[in-house]
Amino acid sequence: MTLPFAQIDAFADRPFTGNQAAVMPLEAWLPDETLLAIAAENNLAETAFIIPDASGEADFELRWFTPAVEVALCGHATLASGHFVLSADPAREGVTFRTRKAGILEVRRDGDAYAMALPAYPPEPAEVPGLLEALGVGIGETLRHPNGYDLTVLESAEAVRALKPDFRKLAAIGDTLNIVTAPGTDTDVVSRVFAPAAGIDEDPVTGSAHSVLTPYWAKRLGRDTFSAYQASARGGHIACGLAGDRVILGGKCVTVIVGAFALEGAG
Repeated sequence: MTLPFAQIDAFADRPFTGNQAAVMPLEAWLPDETLLAIAAENNLAETAFIIPDASGEADFELRWFTPAVEVALCGHATLASGHFVLSADPAREGVTFRTRKAGILEVRRDGDAYAMALPAYPPEPAEVPGLLEALGVGIGETLRHPNGYDLTVLESAEAVRALKPDFRKLAAIGDTLNIVTAPGTDTDVVSRVFAPAAGIDEDPVTGSAHSVLTPYWAKRLGRDTFSAYQASARGGHIACGLAGDRVILGGKCVTVIVGAFALEGAG
């Protein structure tokens, strides 16, 4: 048994930047333990699996797995999945995905890039015991969204770039996405994102983090659109917009590997 496979750099305008995702179309769902084993074998931040949506609510069903767990929402692998589908059909303008915990998501063409609609997750001020210590900072504003996102706001982009978190302590706080942000220099906003409890110490470019960052910064900046940069080693630019209860994230994708995943003998 072989499965088609593509590795795509999302939020990237050239290979080896942005965030890597594997996209694998299936005819029907394989057992969850097989999906997780495939994701572990791929050893990327996310592997996205899609099947045709028999419900008629969307074009495809979509699920995402890190090498360790299934996640409720992944933006960069959704963008990569949209790129995978739309690249195969140049006449198609958009594609929708039905997900288990994040509702219906959409990716549409936007010039030579894509626009992706995700749910907006406005964070609220909250004390998160141990978070600042785990990040290695003395002062920062902390906020939380109950879907599993912690947001720390620092004073400068330099402070964000200089972070050296204690990943063991971060993981002990819980299975949350740890987002750290500040006003940018070359862009309006800069961020870094850590998820050690999910098996990812630092995520290169995180679409779902911008479901939290977009409503926060739209309110703080007093406007619904702004530019963002995630300052990981690979790095990636994200165009951010707020439209009611949705965030609209813009970016490009580059396909870097196309092949087949062999499951012969897998048990």
